[in-house]
Amino acid sequence: MPPGISGMRMGLLRRLGIGLAAIVVAAAVGWTVIGPDWRAFLSHQPYGRDVLFWDLGQRDAGFRMLDKVPFIIKSSEIQSDGDVRPLPDGDPLVLDVDIDAYLAGNRTSGLVVIQDGKVRLERYGLGFRPDGRWTSFSVAKSLTSTLVGAAIADGAIASINDPVANYIEELRGSAYDDVTVVQLLTMTSGVAWNEDYDDPDSDVAKFDTLTVEPGKSAIATYMASLGRAHPAGQVWNYSTGETNLIGVLVSRATGKPLADYLSEKIWKPYGMQQDASWLLGSDGHEISGCCIQASVRDFARFGQFILDGGATGAGQILPDGWLDSATQKQVDYGVPGEGYGYQWWTWDDGSFQADGIFGQGIFIDPARNLVIASNSSWTSALGDRDGEFEARKAFYKAVQRAIDSSTQ
Repeated sequence: MPPGISGMRMGLLRRLGIGLAAIVVAAAVGWTVIGPDWRAFLSHQPYGRDVLFWDLGQRDAGFRMLDKVPFIIKSSEIQSDGDVRPLPDGDPLVLDVDIDAYLAGNRTSGLVVIQDGKVRLERYGLGFRPDGRWTSFSVAKSLTSTLVGAAIADGAIASINDPVANYIEELRGSAYDDVTVVQLLTMTSGVAWNEDYDDPDSDVAKFDTLTVEPGKSAIATYMASLGRAHPAGQVWNYSTGETNLIGVLVSRATGKPLADYLSEKIWKPYGMQQDASWLLGSDGHEISGCCIQASVRDFARFGQFILDGGATGAGQILPDGWLDSATQKQVDYGVPGEGYGYQWWTWDDGSFQADGIFGQGIFIDPARNLVIASNSSWTSALGDRDGEFEARKAFYKAVQRAIDSSTQ
């Protein structure tokens, strides 16, 4: 063998060795930071905080690990305490739809159906697992509004009819001067806000880009800069900014970070199985209109907590009548049979839902003692491009029919 060939082979082996070592190190770091989903992350790395404009592969990878990549978005832990509320198995649902086709077409990562406190259907897709945590997007709004009820019960907030500027000083002298807490809850402040998920210049895309002085809320400062579009209390306008203000309100009133307050009031005493997390804004405050990461089972447990009337092992945490008001139509936004409560979407048949973009949802039907928790990665934010939104509504109806037929 010519000596040059031997040297080339040794150099190649050394380069291969270095390359393999780098792969092993990258895999070890990926596993340590991200966990078993590290391959998906490396294949479709989501860059930056602008999740609205990630491509489909980045969303599939990123939605299961937003809280595991701290150089993209930081988060606070919502702690459980290990005393887990059981979810026993019930009789399997017999549906009149092709469940596999539905899950694939709706790009569902996780689905848990609870009826009479028992799991009657549980499925996973997109490589997601029961022990994983998926982001909630605006499902968090309904949890945030529930914390307002808890803060009222604790005496930290005096009344939903209080001016919100009484609690958030950055809003004084702004269009929010005459806006009440209940008008935030029902999104009827009348303050201008653009929630266009496809527009990079919309308020929902820009609210977290503001730099403020230490000790001030970035979202409150941004919202204080907005003008008035309508008189307060007269016009409904969907605004994640309003819910973000609600979160600031709860934190200021209770003196506690939202993640800690949610853990104290619900996550621990109700017996959630896993720790969850809440994404933080640029000012270090939880983005309360969005983005709690939890298991599908724990999202379902939250739905059951609502069905249970807001009671935990530590007792009732909500004021009398809170859920009756929160989950019933307070605002008619023009769609027959539908409405908006305190950050809950409502139907005239008594059912209601926490809803988040790209297919996140907790559907609750008290008449059937039913909870449907689901997470997805739709092809568009509202599920209107490929029909996922309507398909999910049809699936809810199929579950209701199955329950009705089994009880006849």
